[in-house]
Amino acid sequence: MKKILLLGSGELGKEFTIAAQRLGQHVIACDAYPGAPAMQVADEFEVFHMLDGDALEEVVERHRPDIIVPEIEAIRTERLYDFEKEGIQVTPSARAVNYTMNRKAIRDLAAKELGLKTARYFYAKTFDELKAAAEKIGYPCIVKPLMSSSGKGQSMVKSADDLEHAWHYGIEGSRGDIQELIIEEFIHFDSEITLLTVTQKNGPTLFCPPIGHVQKGGDYRESFQPAHIAPEHLKAAQEMADKVTRALTGAGLWGVEFFLSHDNGVYFSELSPRPHDTGMVTLAGTQNFNEFELHLRAVLGLPIPCIKQLRIGASAVILSPISSQEPPHYKGLELTCEEDADVRIFGKPTTRVNRRMGVVVCNGPLDGDLNALRDKTKRLASYVEVF
Repeated sequence: MKKILLLGSGELGKEFTIAAQRLGQHVIACDAYPGAPAMQVADEFEVFHMLDGDALEEVVERHRPDIIVPEIEAIRTERLYDFEKEGIQVTPSARAVNYTMNRKAIRDLAAKELGLKTARYFYAKTFDELKAAAEKIGYPCIVKPLMSSSGKGQSMVKSADDLEHAWHYGIEGSRGDIQELIIEEFIHFDSEITLLTVTQKNGPTLFCPPIGHVQKGGDYRESFQPAHIAPEHLKAAQEMADKVTRALTGAGLWGVEFFLSHDNGVYFSELSPRPHDTGMVTLAGTQNFNEFELHLRAVLGLPIPCIKQLRIGASAVILSPISSQEPPHYKGLELTCEEDADVRIFGKPTTRVNRRMGVVVCNGPLDGDLNALRDKTKRLASYVEVF
């Protein structure tokens, strides 16, 4: 049995904890607020702000974990190097977490060091720098915080008139203490995919079937597997994912995002060194192991001989229309009980407008109609009301 310190206890951390419990591991779930989803199924929990390096070090000293698994961005990540030097395994590695928690580090690694194809980009620490960068990039362009999650602070700038709002929205949406934005060229893409990539301690790098997804406001609303992608584009994406994960080092599951353009091929977009929200579609039984089980097995060093697609699948989120500090209630769950469908309520103790509170997942036979399955999944998710 390993003692795992989970840094971040949202819905992804909850599913990871369930996977760990099934293999007899001991999990300490950490987050900044009590009653977080993963805390409800973990062996122990800690409530503290993980940007407080001293508090993080105190928790590590108290529990002496074998493995640290980050699930969120807002962590004093430089402390992870010290823990790794002390012999604690950081997943996938301290280097990977530090690079990927900051869009500047990962974008410069991908574009400048590894030569991956990305959108043109600049950085801005002031509003004047943002204006200058937007003039160089041209309109429309995309403005994002260097550190954020779930699309917070991200906006499309269609003209110079939008810049002031983009600046304030980006800074307000920043997580952690980095107050800097990235300005990207808008890629006229036909679709976008997540390529779940598994790096192993003693085995080859593996890829899940590509996952298509739809975002709104920078946040995922639905995902489906497998996404349609030309064989040559899939090969290019796999080569880029292998290159960047190899450079970052370590074992675990990574969510690697790409833009696909029929005319211009594949663009590297972003990378998460942990299970990905769009990968919740794998909870529909689309693979022999879902993304959380794959992450755990890679972390523990258990061999993963292969990843097999068993079914097609789709996911659609359940959003809150309200903001309240009171525990939420749900109705309409019985309307989701159709064949080959499942609903997961995350157990978040409070609500805010458009907060992700649950997900509906559906599967179908490999030769089934994926578009029809997507429509069914969105329909079932729409039946669930949060109040």
